Amino acid sequence: MTLNTLAVTLLSREQAILEFNRRVLAQAQRPDVPLLERLRYVCIVSSNLDEFFEVRFADMLDAARDPQSSISNRDIERVGRAAHSLIDEQYAIFNEHLAPKMLAEKIVILNHADRNEAQRQWVAKFFEREVRPLLVPVGLDPAHPFPQVANKSLHFIARLSGKDAFGRDNRIAIVKVPRVLPRVIKLPAMLSEGQQAFVLLTSVVRAHLEELFSGRKVEAFSQFRVTRDSELEVDEEEIANLRHALRSGLTTRNYGRAVRLEVTNSCPAELADFLLEQFELPAAALYRVNGPVNLVRLNELIDQTDAPELRFVPHEPVWPEASLPRQKSIFECIRKGDVLLHHPFESFDPVVQFLREAVEDPAVMAIKLTIYRTGSKSVLMDLLIEAARRGKEVMAVVELKARFDEEANINWAERLEAVGAQVVYGIVGFKTHGKLMLITRREGNRFKRYAHLSTGNYNPKTALLYTDLGYLTADPDLTADADSVFRQLASLGKIKMPRRLLLAPFNLHSSMLEHLARVEQAARDGRPARIVIKINALTDTELINGLLSAAKAGAKIDLIVRGACMLPPGLPGVSDNIVVRSVVGRFLEHTRIAYFRWGRTEADEALFLSSADWMSRNMFRRIEIAWPVQDAKLRQRVIDEALQPYLHDTLDAWQLGPDGRSSRVGNGGISAQQALVQRFLEN
Repeated sequence: MTLNTLAVTLLSREQAILEFNRRVLAQAQRPDVPLLERLRYVCIVSSNLDEFFEVRFADMLDAARDPQSSISNRDIERVGRAAHSLIDEQYAIFNEHLAPKMLAEKIVILNHADRNEAQRQWVAKFFEREVRPLLVPVGLDPAHPFPQVANKSLHFIARLSGKDAFGRDNRIAIVKVPRVLPRVIKLPAMLSEGQQAFVLLTSVVRAHLEELFSGRKVEAFSQFRVTRDSELEVDEEEIANLRHALRSGLTTRNYGRAVRLEVTNSCPAELADFLLEQFELPAAALYRVNGPVNLVRLNELIDQTDAPELRFVPHEPVWPEASLPRQKSIFECIRKGDVLLHHPFESFDPVVQFLREAVEDPAVMAIKLTIYRTGSKSVLMDLLIEAARRGKEVMAVVELKARFDEEANINWAERLEAVGAQVVYGIVGFKTHGKLMLITRREGNRFKRYAHLSTGNYNPKTALLYTDLGYLTADPDLTADADSVFRQLASLGKIKMPRRLLLAPFNLHSSMLEHLARVEQAARDGRPARIVIKINALTDTELINGLLSAAKAGAKIDLIVRGACMLPPGLPGVSDNIVVRSVVGRFLEHTRIAYFRWGRTEADEALFLSSADWMSRNMFRRIEIAWPVQDAKLRQRVIDEALQPYLHDTLDAWQLGPDGRSSRVGNGGISAQQALVQRFLEN
């Protein structure tokens, strides 16, 4: 059955991304969320929207220029209007809801007009000491053309009165505000009148802007920020060294094609039009905002505020003592059976300890690891370097094209190579996104392998914030499959299809389609037919087609999709057996799970954990893994912890409608994440 015969119009991916951010922004209006955490959700939306414009919207603009593309200018306009609406709502929540509540908690952001004389004097001294030495105002004329403006960098534009020192009528000037300066400055307690008082850097510059132009008046001004296309474009077929090419590309990324211009809502039309002309942008690309042009930087205010009661109660993941007793070797525990780790409810420390034991164990001969997003500081990378120094065989598959983590990964690759580790960069044209660690240990007269597979990154910091599942195993088939994957990534040679591991771009997509078809046939035969999928995004049309076909045949389908979902649920006779939920809570939902049932016995079900979302790029342009959970107890544990609670959430859950809009499920009560935190603490 095809999508055409089902007569289904898929939802817009870009609209779905913006709808997800509406759900995140709604967290900022929840009275049960601590105030500073509500502000953090506003910051998260700003960060998400920056990436949306840098990548997705930039891609739409490119596609609209292609006569063969399905993207039209009308699509661009529709997405632009939705983005404008979302950003307007974001600033309204900040100004009308959060700022008054912060004031009630004696947390205040002081504009120049709000500051008393003592505060103004302190700000003036701060400006002279910390800010002015780094500012270089540029008056525009033929010898001083419009300067290079980097992606997302803060600038001021000013219109000046009179003539310059040389008698010329050049009235427009640009002031760049360096990134090294703090965007939020906390006033000393003795000047804060019993409050926690802050000033924004933009307010400091604004108050003293005229001092930068001796003998002239500032008639009008505005802060502004431009967002640019930030996708690194490298022709991997035409280069000899991907790392060197990407290192070079990082220097020019900040100056890609402009896609969005932000100014304050008080910016005069003539200055806004001038900036649009300089950046070659249409009027629709102008975003007037009622506040600072970069709300992301308010994270600095959250970090500096002394008010623990206005934050989430600190969460301490528990060590899984039952499966990994602290006094025992992790290798010894894994030999007895597979171990499931559920982050962030359970600690990521066992994964670090697994690698640490391998580094310190003289019987360990080789360590192999994929590196996607580890961060600029990483205990796991430090351990890999130490392993190489100790003479162990270390292989690191470093994904250099992990978006916005390229520089950190290049630095790690260079450090690993410097100590003799074997570093490879995966396959040309394919991102290595699968999460794998493989340890080879000599035991008696043979080698034994141990592996860690994961739905999330090898990053202890994000493991505190993201929900993910990790899997420690000594299973001969799974570890042999993992070894085959590493050998292929290094040698580029053909390998036999893995015995139990599913691997994109080879058999992961086709296997998921086969399981969907198996459930569809069960529904047609009148047998139990059930599908539950938990992923971050659903945009692949063939997989959507498979889900719709199974639903039309009578299968009951629950989709828990955190972000973009292009499948329209609830269409009569087509997708009315499909419910699409999204859970937005304290932790970022990141787990990928696929559950299928096509009969009544235990043999008629399968459950897979995976690194891949159901997107075409994941299935065909990335190295991804999925693996079956065959141990019945562990499979039931995944269902009980990572699926069922989310299907009964009435506090953090949203349900998607056929029009692509989301509505809250219930009026509060049960939070899957909160219930899991409590469950693990009690156990």
